[in-house]
Amino acid sequence: MNYIKHLTGFFEKVSTDYDLNPTHISLYMAIFQLWNQNRFQNPISISRDELMRISKIASTATYHKCIKELQEREYIEYNPSFNPFKGSTLNVLNLDFYTKPIAKKDIKKIKNKAKTQLEFNLVNEQVDKQVNEQAVNKYQTSAKHVPYINNTNSINIANEQIQKNKRKEIKNKEDTEQKEIQKKRYEKKNKIEQSIPPDKNEVIAYFKEKNTPTIEAEKFYNHFESNGWLVGGKTKMKDWKAAIRNWILNSQNFSKQATQSFSGTNKPQPQHLQTSIHKNYGEPL
Repeated sequence: MNYIKHLTGFFEKVSTDYDLNPTHISLYMAIFQLWNQNRFQNPISISRDELMRISKIASTATYHKCIKELQEREYIEYNPSFNPFKGSTLNVLNLDFYTKPIAKKDIKKIKNKAKTQLEFNLVNEQVDKQVNEQAVNKYQTSAKHVPYINNTNSINIANEQIQKNKRKEIKNKEDTEQKEIQKKRYEKKNKIEQSIPPDKNEVIAYFKEKNTPTIEAEKFYNHFESNGWLVGGKTKMKDWKAAIRNWILNSQNFSKQATQSFSGTNKPQPQHLQTSIHKNYGEPL
């Protein structure tokens, strides 16, 4: 195992993987350290606490997210153990395919020697990368040799453009969502305002829905039709259904007060006038 070639292949691969961030690289370096201590033998037994300590990852959720994404992108093969008394194991996948160009005559041989589907995918990915780089180099210059620094600058410019496009896409999405929210608010506001004054049949139907006599609907409609649908004679009505509910509550309160005034001690009694019963009409006024 040549760890120099492996690390070179890792950084070649990660330089074009735009979804990875420094946390993924830090975690992979911690895994590489444990792999080094195990003399680069697979599989290795790992400890979540130890990897988090070495990679300086403080969140368990972040750790699991990063290790899952490293596995999806074929950097590692993670075998979790759900037994608290048995540690999880991990295979570090070979990344030497990314360190040197593959000759066309050797592609078929390497594919035949690939033992697993993961290795086969790595070979295909390296071949595609080699073809793309050749096309880029041919487009940039007609010289036989392209300086490495120019190639690096081209990659950096491409990465920067991709990140800029992503930020622009996110901003456009946020602007679109904000416009939709404002549009819905405006439509909701206009819908309420346009429903005033309501149709008389709608008012009667709503009174019936509240089990209130139709005469009350007539009183309500005539009252507010006469004052221009103003609440308290000043404020423009916003919700006529809420006004009907208040009207019903107030009418019930008036009915109770009227009933109480004509019952009990308040009921008018005969011969309780403020005059004497036996009046002498001979006396002067």
